[in-house]
Amino acid sequence: MGQTVRVTSSAEQKNPDRAERDADGAPADGGLWGGGMPRWLPRAMVLFLVLVGLFQFADWAFRQLIDLFVMLLVSFFLSLALEPAVDRMAARGVRRGVGTFVVFVAVGVSVVGFLAALGTLLVDQVAKIAGDLPHLVDNLIVWINQTFHQELSLGELQNRLLKDSGAIESYVQQAADNVWGVSSTLIGGLFQAFTVGLFTFYFTAEGPRVRRTVCSMLPPAKQAEVLRAWEIALAKTGGYLYSRAVLAVVSAAGHWVMFALLDLPYAAAMAVWVGVMSQFVPTIGTYLAGALPMLVALTVEPVDALWVLVFVVVYQQVENYLLQPRITARTVDVHPAVAFGSVIAGAALLGAVGALIAIPAAATLQGFVGTYVRRYEVATDPRIDRGEQRRARRELRREAARRLRRMVGGDGQRRGE
Repeated sequence: MGQTVRVTSSAEQKNPDRAERDADGAPADGGLWGGGMPRWLPRAMVLFLVLVGLFQFADWAFRQLIDLFVMLLVSFFLSLALEPAVDRMAARGVRRGVGTFVVFVAVGVSVVGFLAALGTLLVDQVAKIAGDLPHLVDNLIVWINQTFHQELSLGELQNRLLKDSGAIESYVQQAADNVWGVSSTLIGGLFQAFTVGLFTFYFTAEGPRVRRTVCSMLPPAKQAEVLRAWEIALAKTGGYLYSRAVLAVVSAAGHWVMFALLDLPYAAAMAVWVGVMSQFVPTIGTYLAGALPMLVALTVEPVDALWVLVFVVVYQQVENYLLQPRITARTVDVHPAVAFGSVIAGAALLGAVGALIAIPAAATLQGFVGTYVRRYEVATDPRIDRGEQRRARRELRREAARRLRRMVGGDGQRRGE
């Protein structure tokens, strides 16, 4: 019997493992990868585990530092609001550090004065309600007896309260146990406020240096775009706060006149409260702010509360349609729907802090869109302006009728002459 001679090709001679697999039809050792695990697989597994570990570490670090990021964001927007005033002082030769300190002192005095006025009002009203409490309780008992046909008395109410004194004592004890928690929360809030103030002072006083540092890490082609974006944010944020401050002053003055005419106590403090709340809480701020003077008016004369409500509603309409368009036309104009939606989104993302910085952020985004997004002229189409063509035709007919009346009146005057 002759033997079969197998001729090997040059490729098989260079790769004997492949020749052996091709000859037998299967790997020599029967393994999945033909002789062992691929060399890249262990390295790929190690790289995957390292990436997962880095992701977990980054997620943990972000969660730990999220409070710091929020404080930096608030400080940045506050510095954008304060920097225009510091720039004006620096243009007149005042050092930026000194100018920033002066602006901080002015803002701090305003905030402390506002809180002191409201604190005095609150303490006085609580003391007045406590003094009138027996009379109010007597009136409440009379109203309950007449309305629900009961025979309650002050002594019976006292006995019922004394019966439930155990629950009251437990509630007081629980509140006393939580004093440490409240104190720690207060200290933490003060520390966060100090941190925000420190970063705000640095961002404001060192504004040119901060911008130069940021631009030094970018290529020259990107530096102009970053500075332009920074300028838009500066203009929009400062313009928004400036317009809101002017509207707050006008609102406080108008409400102070009304409260003084009604002879309400602490008219000036309540007017400042309404002015600040109505402008920095969009859309519903006026009505929320009007609740305090209405409650104060109820303790003086119930009819005055109705007059306060009427004035708040009327002033809100005057502000929306007369004052706000003229004041915000030169600074920043954010649509009420956009403002309200941005506040809801900011509160959902960052809570109260997000609600405070939502409108300046929306104004800045609106400035970006207006600067970088190209707009095209829209052709006249009835599907876009529904009803506008009818309104235009009515205006043309009215104008033609007015011209005809003037012509007829002119002819009648000439015939009379």
